Amino acid sequence: MTALTIFPDNRPENGEVLTGFEEMAAALNGIGVMIERWEADRPLGRDATQEEVLDAYRDCIGRLNEKYGFQTVDVVSLNPDHPDRVAMRQKFLAEHTHSDFEVRFFVEGSGVFYLHAGGKVYTLLCEKGDLISVPANTTHWFDMGARPNFKCIRFFTTPDGWVGNFTGSDIAKKFPDFDTYVASLS
Repeated sequence: MTALTIFPDNRPENGEVLTGFEEMAAALNGIGVMIERWEADRPLGRDATQEEVLDAYRDCIGRLNEKYGFQTVDVVSLNPDHPDRVAMRQKFLAEHTHSDFEVRFFVEGSGVFYLHAGGKVYTLLCEKGDLISVPANTTHWFDMGARPNFKCIRFFTTPDGWVGNFTGSDIAKKFPDFDTYVASLS
């Protein structure tokens, strides 16, 4: 279940949970973040190749690409047995920004985006079918959990791909990590 919890950035224990898609979209739109829901044109197996995934979402990708002119669209997949999962998780856990916007679509699995804006932390659990677009220069971090399990389509408008500008803040350590957050929603 996709969920959004909005916390004061100095009170990680006092969050307001939203689960209605329209309600979440409106709250995130207030900070310039877009979320959408997509469905594949055809069923995909868990072992679907990058080409099969991109082909199954061709119409949605094409619509977005026409609007933004992405130079690169690819698929990244991470599972609990991946040998580099710990290092990859650590890369995204610190608060950072990007000079370009960050667009991700969850083909399978889940991950949590933490968006720090206007004195609040917007904690968004993204799951299969969710697309998120984080505006350029928005402070945020991402957690895939101790046992990551997701497949995402990534969109880039520059050939450099993912480039994080880290803020040096320790705010991410003050909020529930992926596993704690997901457990709190049960």
